[in-house]
Amino acid sequence: MKIKTITILSLFFLALGGCTDAVITEDEALGNWTRKSDFEGVGRSGAVSFMIGERVFVGTGFDGTNRLRDFWEYSATLNTWFRIADLPGAARNGAVAFAIGNKGYVGTGYDGTNRLNDFWQYDPNTNTWTEVAAFAGSGRFGGVAVTIAGRGFMGAGYDGSDLKDWWEYDDDNDTWIQKVSIGGAKRTNAFAFELNGKGYVGGGQNNGIFETDFWEYDPETDTWIGKNDLVNDDEEDGDDYSLIRSSASTFTLNGYGYLVGGSTTEMLSDVWEYEPVSDTWTNKTSFEGVAREDAIGFAVGNYGYITTGRSLSLRFDDIWQFDPFETADE
Repeated sequence: MKIKTITILSLFFLALGGCTDAVITEDEALGNWTRKSDFEGVGRSGAVSFMIGERVFVGTGFDGTNRLRDFWEYSATLNTWFRIADLPGAARNGAVAFAIGNKGYVGTGYDGTNRLNDFWQYDPNTNTWTEVAAFAGSGRFGGVAVTIAGRGFMGAGYDGSDLKDWWEYDDDNDTWIQKVSIGGAKRTNAFAFELNGKGYVGGGQNNGIFETDFWEYDPETDTWIGKNDLVNDDEEDGDDYSLIRSSASTFTLNGYGYLVGGSTTEMLSDVWEYEPVSDTWTNKTSFEGVAREDAIGFAVGNYGYITTGRSLSLRFDDIWQFDPFETADE
């Protein structure tokens, strides 16, 4: 079956990504963005975030002049920010973060001189950081990390060369275990998210080339399965589409993965929803803030959020809430 495409608002030629039996059926893209209370730290890019329950923690990054190590907690219920203890290690950007149980973990990144491999554990009950075992791979920045079924994983990035290795942190024994490497290309500034006990990694760049492959990771079998590519160059029937990008943001909501913005040769503001069973992407209402890369994405309750990021030399401190079921004109 051919892909059926329908022009969506002012999104020009963007069409549905995914497998060839997918169909866009809405007359207009679903999803509505609402601006919320600004992030109270300085505007920044390349920050990290992790979630413990519905508590959201955001910190580190680069403000255009200085690397940062401040951390903040966002309350979606109160729509406000609270300053928490600073990360004790070096100020950095391009780090990674994940959560295991009731603890958050932050590590790697770039301090302006060194590619780092230290790792830190945050306890929200005591508002304290504890240094844990250094990442067993090489020091790097621009990697990806994800919590899958309560387990922390990280890999890829840049240590002087692009990487595709994959590691699990064992919090019980404070050790790192090397796993089967990410399928396909090495990559820096890729995107990642978790759905239904599986991890997903795609996009990013290798040797300056934007990668088109997309992979699903099963931690129970330690295997990677290639999913549909992020690009279709077949212009015969006007059904070309592209989700390739670097430094995009993600969040997961109601069993779907969401991919927001990033960059190719320009800053992007498009939004795509991933359905894992059919391995398809659906175009949603574009992000209504300034198009950006290196932003933070997370979800609380029935809403997704995007905050911070950059467009060229501009660093942002705004935060936007996304309702995937509401239309933009409601």
